This record gives sequence, structure tokens and C-alpha cells, in this order.
Amino acid sequence: MISANNITLQYGKRVLFDDVNLKFTSGNCYGVIGANGAGKSTFLKILSGEVTPNSGKINVEPGKRMAVLKQNHFEFDEVSVLDTVMMGHKQLWAVKKEKDELYMKSDFSEEDGIKASKLEEKFAEMDGWNAESDAAALLSGLGIEDSEHGKLVKELNGSQKVRVLLAQALFGNPDILILDEPTNDLDIHTVSWLEDFLLNFKNTVIVVSHDRHFLDTVCTHIVDIDFQEINLFTGNYTFWYQSSQLALSQKNAANKKAEEKKKELQEFIARFSANASKSKQATSRRKLLDKINVEDIKPSSRKYPGIIFTQNREAGDQILNVEGLSKSLDGIELFSNLSFRVNKGDKITFISKNSLATTALFEILSGEIEADAGSFTFGQTITIATLPNENEKYFNVDLNLIDWLRQYSEEEKDEAYIRGFLGKMLFSGEEVFKKADVLSGGEKVRCMVSRMMLSGGNLLILDEPTNHLDLESITAFNNSLKDFPGTVLFTSHDHEFTQTIANRVIEIHSNGFLDKLMSYDEYIESEEVEQQRQKLYGNLVNA
Repeated sequence: MISANNITLQYGKRVLFDDVNLKFTSGNCYGVIGANGAGKSTFLKILSGEVTPNSGKINVEPGKRMAVLKQNHFEFDEVSVLDTVMMGHKQLWAVKKEKDELYMKSDFSEEDGIKASKLEEKFAEMDGWNAESDAAALLSGLGIEDSEHGKLVKELNGSQKVRVLLAQALFGNPDILILDEPTNDLDIHTVSWLEDFLLNFKNTVIVVSHDRHFLDTVCTHIVDIDFQEINLFTGNYTFWYQSSQLALSQKNAANKKAEEKKKELQEFIARFSANASKSKQATSRRKLLDKINVEDIKPSSRKYPGIIFTQNREAGDQILNVEGLSKSLDGIELFSNLSFRVNKGDKITFISKNSLATTALFEILSGEIEADAGSFTFGQTITIATLPNENEKYFNVDLNLIDWLRQYSEEEKDEAYIRGFLGKMLFSGEEVFKKADVLSGGEKVRCMVSRMMLSGGNLLILDEPTNHLDLESITAFNNSLKDFPGTVLFTSHDHEFTQTIANRVIEIHSNGFLDKLMSYDEYIESEEVEQQRQKLYGNLVNA
């Protein structure tokens, strides 16, 4: 068990949270949520001892071992991949290192022999003889091939480094596991492996993630950081979101009687408990939800952006026709002879092992770069609105947000009109006079969404649209695209976002492509699709 007792943290006059008291117990997974800047990562650092609060203390049950997902991707550059993973169990690694150094002594004495014997005993007690095989199994599960295990970490690419550090945190069955955005840079198959690992993990997990599907799958509780408070709720993210929204609507319905409110909440809990039986964590989650008291459900004070995409003109029947597109980058072929026809109302997710491939395709369609071969044609009625993955070039200007957005409005330039689109993305009051070149990553994406709404396009092209956004913005974005009557071409690592929007999946590879009219879940669960993927990727399918 780990507990936070009377924790307060502030920087100058800004209070992140005040007088926090929480207990985290074994067998549960706690998802930490909150708006950007609320202090999610900072709270994890307090729990791990990396940050000292202004007052209060963290208590860890004596004898319990904590493991933390490292964020410094260069810390272990000069260490082998396998050793880096085993270093996650500090005590085991220290014993291994000490006994190995003893055996290397040229003047090995009787006293050294006695010491080595004691170290061997300790090593065996910690299951040290299986350490290398256990570390290798973790690496393989996370997609790091056997041939990579003996390399130095610096020889790996960024995505592989993230996986090695994740394996390090998971290694050795820690009693308390703290993970900050563990699904970043993981593909769908690796995320699924991690979900299964955590579902079978019997100790305490505390995790920050913007992946709603991941939070829904693994979490038994939600830790909500909001308005300088941290509150603990039973259930996964969707239960927290839907119950808090129901409680908020009840709060706003002042004429509703208390008995009616209580009955409505009880019925909601019963429905959600029944649905929980379909989840991977069916038994434990249902038991938890059945114990919830309606008084535990509180309205959220979160603000959700008003994302509404409207078409200035409805599209005709001719949307987009792509014929034989090919593109290489630095001598590496991203895709070749790619052909597809987009139908009216299609919402297509593009997936690839290489994210550069989907970005290159979208940049070609947006007119940013040229294809090496092939052609594409938009219908005459089509107007596109884009959200690129990299948006830095749009903000290298000395303009406040009103003037920044005004430059993209072809007809209406009135300040009140422009403010309306900024306000929908939660830029209000004096915030609209911020300079565009000093915005955070999340603020830039919100501005780019304002720009998209302003354009009134009937075909949206979105490259990783949820990057840098908080859960509230992701949820609003998700809902808006489900309701959008036009056509959407997008790529995203967010499982829930993709599953609830896409009606078609196109997977692209240098060897060819797959094009399936089905939902994302149907695609990844289809045995027929997997067989076709194997033929497409060959030996690269698990690379």
C-alpha cells in the first residue's frame, strides 16, 4: 500500500493541490486524470519521491518495492538493452553486480568466497537465476526482437527506447508500479499486450494516460485532479465521465426531486455494472461498481470545448480518387501504387507501422509535398480542412490569437465573430490576446481546430488529432466527428477515437495496402485480415 497524507504543493501563488489524502491498495489500478497543467505528472513524481511537496508526506508500506517508468530516454544509452531492463529491480541488480565483481577478482580469497555464497543466496531468493529470461520475455512481449537484446540502448530508435524503459518498470513484479503515459509510441498490438499484463498484475498500479480505451480496460478507480483537489472514484474512465455528466445534469435540473435523482443514479450504476460483465476485468469491476453509493457520484467541474464542424457546402458524389500513388523518403519507400476511391460520408482511418507513411500521404493530399508517382483528384464540390501533425510553421508569427485566426477567415473579419470560434475552444477573456508564438502544444492544437471550424470544409484530413490534447478536448473532438455529416480521413493512435469514428480501414505499407469496409475493432480482430496482413508484411509483420 502507498498513501498520500495531507499533501500540498504550490509554486509561488499557484496552488496545484491542497491537503490531499488518498490510499492506493494492492490489486487495484488507479487512472490519474485532469486537464493539461492540472498536475498529473507532478503528482506521480510526488508519489515516487522525485518531487517534495510543500507539506505532507508519502507513506509506502515497509518492504514494498516501487518501480517507475523513466522519462529520460538517454539515461541508459551506454547500457545493454537486457541489462537496462534488469536494472529496474535495483536490489537484484546491486547483488548481481557485487557478486560478479567478486568472481572477477584475481586474488579471490576465502573471505570473498563466504561473501559470494551469501550473495548467491540473496540472488536466488530474488529469483535472480531467471532474471535474464524474464527480462527477455518482457522485451519480446513489447516488440523488441531477440537480436536487439544485446545492443546498447543508444543503438535503438525512439520507439524502441520507450519499450525498453517500460520493460524496465514492469520487470521483477514490483509492489507499486507508477506509469506516466505508458502507451505513447506503442502500436495497437503492444498496447493490447500491456493491457493484458496489467490485468494480470496483482499489485498496485498508478497510471496517467490520455488513452480512454486503455483507461477503461485496466482501471478499477479514477483519481481526478480538479480545482486544487484530488478525489478518488470507483470505476473506469467511461463510468466516471458518464456518471459525472449525469450528476451535473441533475444538479442543473433544480426542480428534480431527491428521490428521482437517487433512483436515476442507481439505475445508471446497475446498467454499467451489467455492461462491466463484458469487460476483461469483469468480475472485479462489477463487484466494485455494485458497492458504489450514489452519494459517491459527484458532478465534474470540467469544461469541454464546443467543437462543431459544419459544411459550408454539401459535397457531391465525387469525393476523392487516388491512383497509383508512390512516395519514398531518404531512399526508404513509404508506399507504392496506392489506389483507392473515397465515397461520400466515408470516415476512413489510415494505419501503418511507419507513421511517416500516413503523414506523407496526408501532406500529398493537402498539397504540401508531391508524390513520386501517381495522381489524385478531388471532386469539384470538395473543400478540405486539415489538421497536420506538425503545426509549428503556423505559429511563427507575431500575432495575438484574434489576429492569428482572422487571417484564415476569408469573408467575416469582425472581432466578435472570430472570438466566437476561439471561445468554443476555451480561449476566453484576456486569453485571446496571447501571442501565437508562445502557446503550449495543446493550445496550438486547439487553435488549429478553431481554424478548421472556421473553414467550413466538407472533407477533413487529420494527422494524429488527439496529440497534446487533454481528455476533455479528446472527448469533445471524438463526439464532433461522430456527428459530422461530411467525409473524414484520419490517423490516430487513440483506440476509442478510431473505433467510434471510422467505418473503413486502409492499412498502407511499402509492399502494398489493405482496404476494408469495417470498424477498427472488426479489423484488428479479423482472422482473414490478419492472414492478409501476414502476406502483405511478410517477415516484417511483428517488426
